[in-house]
Amino acid sequence: MTSSRMGRLYIEEAASRVELVRLAAERELWPTVVREAQECVELFLKGALRLVAVEPARTHDVAVMLRREAARFPPWFRTEVERLATISTEMAGDRGIAFYGDERQDLAPRDLFDRSDAERAAANLEYLAALCQRLLATVPG
Repeated sequence: MTSSRMGRLYIEEAASRVELVRLAAERELWPTVVREAQECVELFLKGALRLVAVEPARTHDVAVMLRREAARFPPWFRTEVERLATISTEMAGDRGIAFYGDERQDLAPRDLFDRSDAERAAANLEYLAALCQRLLATVPG
């Protein structure tokens, strides 16, 4: 399978999961919104990297790769790389505790994430999704 095809599939998979994030928000499952939004963001960004022939790192945060490979992206996408990298880092940091909580402090995920956290995660996801889908539309095939 080509890197470009895999990138397309990652982005399509992430796009299909956005509805799950919206459903979790409707049900006020704030930690689930944060967790699922992070997974979507990760898939979108790894898909974007694959579209420009970069094999993404086996890590949840691809900020370093985005910055390093920024020149491979079209100019309109390149101007957003710093913001995308920041989103990647912030959301990757929330990934584990949105699922497991903070066991050292005996806090469940619902103790750590509220509506505002979920709204921020969802807004970051929507922003990133639009950019990555636009990028996908520019790639032949």
